[in-house]
Amino acid sequence: MPILNKDMTLCISLSARPSNNGTRFHNFLYEALGLNWIYKAFAPTDLANAIAGVRGLGIRGCAVSMPYKEDVIALVDRMDASAAAIDSVNTIVNDAGVLTAYNTDYTAIAQLIERNAIAPASSVLLRGSGGMAKATAAAFRDAGFSRVTVVARNEKLGKSLAGLYGFGWQSDVGDSTADVIVNVTPIGMAGGPEAGSLSFPEEAVAAARVVFDVVALPAETPLIKAGRAAGKAVISGAEVATIQALEQFVLYTGITPTPEQVAAAEEFTRAQ
Repeated sequence: MPILNKDMTLCISLSARPSNNGTRFHNFLYEALGLNWIYKAFAPTDLANAIAGVRGLGIRGCAVSMPYKEDVIALVDRMDASAAAIDSVNTIVNDAGVLTAYNTDYTAIAQLIERNAIAPASSVLLRGSGGMAKATAAAFRDAGFSRVTVVARNEKLGKSLAGLYGFGWQSDVGDSTADVIVNVTPIGMAGGPEAGSLSFPEEAVAAARVVFDVVALPAETPLIKAGRAAGKAVISGAEVATIQALEQFVLYTGITPTPEQVAAAEEFTRAQ
């Protein structure tokens, strides 16, 4: 890590429950590429003032995590098509005080659907209704999935998200099962009130072929552990985090690391 200096470029992340994933990933690559940059995670107490700080202090990039992905829309100057299409932001790039919002979550989910060769004919239970759920639902829709049910306790948000993509909605998982189950809620997230909880019943895990949890901390959430124990194909939030962070890195720096550098950064991140 270079000694802090006045010419150093700063990037940050804003989250209700910050982790070291992005911090380790980005800082590892800065050092590997010899960049005079540094990355720091924050838990803002005032989102509007935090974004004003990004603009006023010349902070180059800002990652945005739950629950701020929609709230920041009113605070930026421009919406890239990746964010505008789903009204959800996970990345802000500062160009001389002009803040442009992007969404690299969508890219990550789309790549993982393709990499894992999930058949579009599969039935899907998608639990969640926030900004990340929008990116996830859009990725499944654009990959050709139509048998998707949004599970959300908030009827207004759940029905709105489902209607946006032509999916079904229900308020609770209940005894429902599907070929693919996807958690896009904070259930199972470290530090949260439901950190040790399963986001889907064991019966739903047993019936699924693919278990997908977007929660990145811990990498092995209760849902991912249950999926592995049941012999299911699993997709973890750590995988999502790596892909979306790489896309952010490129947006911030204009540099695309080699696959070997990315793999090393991912290994370093997971070793924490």
